[in-house]
Amino acid sequence: MAAGPRYQRIADLLREEIRNGRWQPGDRLPSHNELAEQMQVSITTARNAIQVLVAENLLYTATSRGTIVRSREVLESVVTGSLRPDRPKSSQDIFSEIARAAGREPAKHFTARMEPASRDVALWLGVPEDSWVVARSVVEYLDNEPWSWEVSFYPRDLAEDTGVDSPHDIPEGTTRRLAERGYRESAHRDTVVARPATAEEAAVLGVGTGTLLLEHLRIGASADRITRVTRHLSIAARNRLAYELGDDAGIELIRKTLGAQQPPGKSHSFVNSLVPGSS
Repeated sequence: MAAGPRYQRIADLLREEIRNGRWQPGDRLPSHNELAEQMQVSITTARNAIQVLVAENLLYTATSRGTIVRSREVLESVVTGSLRPDRPKSSQDIFSEIARAAGREPAKHFTARMEPASRDVALWLGVPEDSWVVARSVVEYLDNEPWSWEVSFYPRDLAEDTGVDSPHDIPEGTTRRLAERGYRESAHRDTVVARPATAEEAAVLGVGTGTLLLEHLRIGASADRITRVTRHLSIAARNRLAYELGDDAGIELIRKTLGAQQPPGKSHSFVNSLVPGSS
């Protein structure tokens, strides 16, 4: 190994092994104890080496499974997909149906709670600060890998009227639920920004604090009122957001053209995509 701190030299060796294919996406690396024994270093040195690669998004840690090699696919999310009027009906939300269509296995961890609206949430929803809102949080996984974190906020009265105040996930997705209960969203405002992960966000997504994330904020409205605001966080290095606007024939032509030019194994496009507001 080259000169430098021992943890850095171990990280360099593991990085090279990952790039050379010794460790494939989904493989579990040796535990900190096993790595320390193999390299004849302290557990602290082994742990620091692993953290270097977690910060580089090459690895993530799972409490029950140890240290896992991340997928190196870049996935494209077509964030306008759920808004198209011709979207097929389904008993699954869009995250699940599109993930399976792409050959990936989706999973979700869902929580819901009632909480007072923060200053930002109150501004976005047009409700008084500290008034009660329903927050629905979904951590989304692909092939057991933490993929994205979505939190949606709803005015309390609307949530109670539509049943999205349920403590359970809504299989068909809240976009369909709102439409079925008379709150079809007819307008949206999207904002996308790249920013460093906070300590809480890093822990949820299995990345290092400060890792660059894409924050996609969507405010939805019917003709009469603001219906919700959704904050969707994903790892910038593994995600690409796309918008499709226009008629079906033109969009299909663009898809075919891009598909014909896509180098194999470089990225995967989730047509109709993993979109904010799909939980």
